[in-house]
Amino acid sequence: MSNSNRYKKAQIATMIGIGVNLLLAILKTVGGIVGNSRALIADAVHSASDVISSVAVLVGIRAAQKPPDSEHPYGHGKSENVATLIVAILLVIVGFEIIYNAILSVLDGAVESNTSMIALYIIIFSIVVKEALFQYKFRLGTKIKSPALIADAWHHRSDAISSVVALIGIGLSIVGAAFGIPYLGYLDPVASAVIALIIMYMGYQLAKEAVSMSLEVVLTDEETEAMRKTVIGIDKVRQIDRLIARSHGSYVIIDIKISVDADITVEEGHHIARIVKQTLLGNHEEVKDVNVHVNPY
Repeated sequence: MSNSNRYKKAQIATMIGIGVNLLLAILKTVGGIVGNSRALIADAVHSASDVISSVAVLVGIRAAQKPPDSEHPYGHGKSENVATLIVAILLVIVGFEIIYNAILSVLDGAVESNTSMIALYIIIFSIVVKEALFQYKFRLGTKIKSPALIADAWHHRSDAISSVVALIGIGLSIVGAAFGIPYLGYLDPVASAVIALIIMYMGYQLAKEAVSMSLEVVLTDEETEAMRKTVIGIDKVRQIDRLIARSHGSYVIIDIKISVDADITVEEGHHIARIVKQTLLGNHEEVKDVNVHVNPY
């Protein structure tokens, strides 16, 4: 898949996510206010953070399309990791805010005992929509190898999980009001606190992954085995002296030293090096650039 087609698919998926999340955030906010549910309002905040994070991902994906320049000779692939880190930080901040408000509401005794069924219907609808968005973005992100899109997909999954928690809290709160069990009303703000913990955990996991990829992690021997087989199968390559493949955002940069017969001309050595580069680029779509050094055998 070409880079332009890859980024186009990622942009379309991200824009779909922005539109759906915006509608869900509005729906949940209205439903939370009308239905007297703190858990649903907390979930609305989560959906609103999805909108902001998707915008950050969209900016990162567009920046990653820029061709290499003098300051970024290997391209702008890490822009997607920066976008992923922004998403992660946003999740943690949102989580802190929600859990803080939940604790205050419980301590103040400001719990709702008349949560409406409308809140329950909205949260069920949200769970179905967010899980569908997760499946769509995760599959596409994996296919086109986009870390930012995969991160955004997990943001949708975290929203779906938080909606399940909200569903439990809202449902039990409604049961408590129907059967005269006042303490069940506390489960609505408690559910919002649990949602906050889920959001913060997802943020931590995404931040850890984004930082790791930004440090240009070197691929293991197992991960580069197929690349080595590709090179060693090329005619006139006598051996591989060294192969280092490092992540650069959503793609891989390879530095390789090969040995060729010592008595061939410089032009022939250059030709072999060019074939090595073209073969690696053609056979491994995750490889963006290859630097080949030729040694005498």
